[in-house]
Amino acid sequence: MSHNTTQPASGLNKRSQVLSGINIITKKSDVINLSSLSFLFCEIVDWERKQSKNIQDLENRLNGLGYQIGQRYLELVKIKEGFKLNKREIKIIGILQFIHGPFWKSIFGKMANELEKSQNIPNEYMIIENIPMLNRFISVPSDYGDLNCSAFVAGIIEGALDSSGFSANVTAHNAESEQNPLRTVFLIKFDQSVVSRENLRS
Repeated sequence: MSHNTTQPASGLNKRSQVLSGINIITKKSDVINLSSLSFLFCEIVDWERKQSKNIQDLENRLNGLGYQIGQRYLELVKIKEGFKLNKREIKIIGILQFIHGPFWKSIFGKMANELEKSQNIPNEYMIIENIPMLNRFISVPSDYGDLNCSAFVAGIIEGALDSSGFSANVTAHNAESEQNPLRTVFLIKFDQSVVSRENLRS
């Protein structure tokens, strides 16, 4: 794995070039330097690659790291947003709008590009990001096939959902287009128990 030294993609404002943190006392955003983040994430991926048996194992390891962050970061975002905030989301669409909006913006400085529901499978939803920030730092060797290092971000989503009481499996998939070669779909598959609970409340 190597650093991607290309210039930031057009259409990203200055704020989207950084990863935001939260001072839970002042509720002000702290900013992590993009170069530092790039170096750190590349080192994480390289370390996990050396420990992995195959591509799937590598993605699972990245997902696991992200999961731990998602569990903890969710509460920090709620504090920052003042989450009406003692309100607990009980609807699938409500928690997904929160992840797609305030949660995503708190981490990446912008909302995710799209939030969609599967037309055919009732427990599947998709968050779509045209230019995943972390993927810009990684050059994937050709022999690594469909490796998507945004498995780390998928883990963050999964951890946040699980902590909110919405058990799900989240995976990252390449969905490149001519305009957005790094375009990624985060496929969210909720446990059947979550769907059944939703139906009972309808």
